Amino acid sequence: MAKPYKDATKISIVLSVLALIGIILGLVLGSALPTMILLLPTIIYEVYRTEGRSTKLSSWLLLGVFVLELAALIFSIEFDLIEYLGVEEKWVAGYEVPLGDIKVVAPSIMAILSVVLFTRTYGKYTKWLAVIIFITSFAIIYILDSTIFERLVKFAVEEGFESI
Repeated sequence: MAKPYKDATKISIVLSVLALIGIILGLVLGSALPTMILLLPTIIYEVYRTEGRSTKLSSWLLLGVFVLELAALIFSIEFDLIEYLGVEEKWVAGYEVPLGDIKVVAPSIMAILSVVLFTRTYGKYTKWLAVIIFITSFAIIYILDSTIFERLVKFAVEEGFESI
C-alpha cells in the first residue's frame, strides 16, 4: 500500500537541508562523521518509503552498509581491501567500485545502492531521497579520500560517454 504523501514534500525538503548542512560541516571539519549523522534520517525515511521487493531490499542493504560505515568511522576501523583481495577494483551490482580502506568503499556501495533505488522506484519522493543519498555518499568519499573521489568521477564520466 502506498505511503502517505501529506508531509512527504516537507520532510524531503528538511532532509535535503540536513544533508547539505552535513556536507558543509564535514568539509569544514574535515570529518565524515557529521555528514553521516545528518544523512541517517534520510536513509531511515528511504527504508520507510520503499515498497517494492527489490527497492525494499536495496534500502535495507543501504541502511546496513551505513551502520557498518558509521561503526568504522566511530571506532577508527581500518581494513584495506586491496591488500585483502589483491585487486584495486571490484564489480558490485554491475558497477566497478575502486577498493581501498573499507571506510571509503562503504560510501561507494551506498552510492551504487542509491542508483539502484533511483532506477527501480516509481515514487518521486523515494527518487528524491535516493538523489540526496547519492550526492551525500560522494561528499563522504571526497571527505575521506579525494583521490578515490577523483577515480570515481573519472569512471562516471567515462561510463557516461560510453553510454552516449
